[in-house]
Amino acid sequence: MSESILDTGSDVVTNGQGKDVFEVLVIGAGPTGLACAIDAQNAGFRVVLVEKGCLCNSLYHYPSHMTFFTTPELLEIGNIPFPSPNPKPNRNEALQYYRQVAAYYRLDVRQYQTVEQVTGSDGNFVVNIRDRFGRPDTLSARKLIVATGYYDLPNYLGIPGEDLPKVMHYYDDPHPYSGLDILVIGGKNSAAIAALELWRHGARVTLVHRGPDMHRHVKYWIKPDIENRIKNGEITAFFNTQVAEIGPDTVLLETPEGQRILKNDFVFALIGYHPDYEFLASLGVRSEGVDRMPVCDPETLESNVPGIYLAGVIVAGARTNEIFIENGRFHGQQIARGLVNSQISGTLSVPNSK
Repeated sequence: MSESILDTGSDVVTNGQGKDVFEVLVIGAGPTGLACAIDAQNAGFRVVLVEKGCLCNSLYHYPSHMTFFTTPELLEIGNIPFPSPNPKPNRNEALQYYRQVAAYYRLDVRQYQTVEQVTGSDGNFVVNIRDRFGRPDTLSARKLIVATGYYDLPNYLGIPGEDLPKVMHYYDDPHPYSGLDILVIGGKNSAAIAALELWRHGARVTLVHRGPDMHRHVKYWIKPDIENRIKNGEITAFFNTQVAEIGPDTVLLETPEGQRILKNDFVFALIGYHPDYEFLASLGVRSEGVDRMPVCDPETLESNVPGIYLAGVIVAGARTNEIFIENGRFHGQQIARGLVNSQISGTLSVPNSK
């Protein structure tokens, strides 16, 4: 399959100003956004996707050597097989697969376009975007699907020194940190994987977690590995501990035994990520409860704002460990059924072009 990402070539409807009017606009071109676009397109709608980075931007920023925790068939979208010689595919295989799926369906993906504001209402949304050079533009759509994920917004510690350039909230590659003193903050999979890779590539690793031990959700083949490295003293760990301050050459820890100052070169604060609650609120989408669950119809995933649908991990609010590619990829089917029903009821009718 070719990997060029092209327009669908379907009939074009314009508004009164001569601009295209899309029946469905998807915000976010990750696996879930792509699945939603495919399902809407298969249902007969003209679809465009807007992505502030590259195609599958979050996956692209995953660690370069990352292996998925799941099997290829559970990452498939659009009824396209995911060929992989490995029982668990890696990041590069996934990026290639999703590129090819987007090309196969000739999805209209507008990359490096940031959505700044949405105005209008059901049947007549205006999406204000800006490209990477700061140039503004607008897109018009009858319906919106928001599939923005959560990986772009890390959780912060809120401590002095967190803004130093030595502090990172994403882990990529272990090579630059060989022979250095590295602090990894966190107790889940990301922190465990980073700590192990850094140690295996020659870094002196200290792990800090506010809980009493590694989180129970750490994968079964990773948990004994990190626990054995800690037990053997190969990775130093402080549990029931918090980082109080980060300096240029040190970190200050609050441990059960009191304060500790450690020599430090770099910090990886891998304490999770969260959806863009502010953007959802700007759309008028309400959130409820301590987990900030957005209000949406469980059958169609239409939010409390008519014409705006939600897909992927943002449906779960702060409970980001409940929705993954494996189950989020089916949200497009639910939304497509809702779109068809709205078409039948007349709310997705397309006006005559002028």
